Amino acid sequence: MSFSRTIKIAPSILSADFANFGAECRAIEAQGADWVHVDVMDGHFVPNITFGPATCAAIRPHIKGVMDVHLMISPVDAYIDAFAAAGADVISAHLEAGPHIHRTLQAIRATGKKAGLAINPGTGIEAVSHLLDMVDLVCVMTVNPGFGGQKFIHSQIEKVRNLRAMIGDRPIHIEIDGGVTVETAPLVAAAGADVLVAGSAVFKGGSVENPAPYGANIAAIRAAAVKAQG
Repeated sequence: MSFSRTIKIAPSILSADFANFGAECRAIEAQGADWVHVDVMDGHFVPNITFGPATCAAIRPHIKGVMDVHLMISPVDAYIDAFAAAGADVISAHLEAGPHIHRTLQAIRATGKKAGLAINPGTGIEAVSHLLDMVDLVCVMTVNPGFGGQKFIHSQIEKVRNLRAMIGDRPIHIEIDGGVTVETAPLVAAAGADVLVAGSAVFKGGSVENPAPYGANIAAIRAAAVKAQG
């Protein structure tokens, strides 16, 4: 994974057909997805249960590019090796998920994977400043984690802008997860984000049998974001 601030679209398979994950991953990549975003939820840290390392391992052969695994689980540390072995390229843990986030980031990096730090809408960026030497990506949640299809929280745009200033010239991605659409993508791109996670906004109108809408949706989100990025 070479670093670039160009806009990357990372469809969330939370909005895909669960019975057809392999084909869905191939379809979104063929239609222009840069990364494949995997939302892991445990029913404890967030009020929903999705999937674990076995699912990641099963879909890995179907993903040519980056598999971006977002752990919305607590505790985290005990599962890092399993997700690394399952083929994750990026593993993101929540700042709020445990008492020792620095140790968690160390553990992710020890596997040789890229380390992501996710922060909830109610979390400020002050603590992030002490972790910038440990992260490759900061994921700003623009909805409260746990479910797809939620409405974008606009107060997070200023957080993204401040985070971008804090990061400076460090090679750290800013990822946006939650409520990304053609309308909201330009707002976060202008503020400094470069990885846009989109679920329903990518998958709406399409299917494995009719994947062209995926491509149209990805292209529209990308075009809106690139234009705003300047």
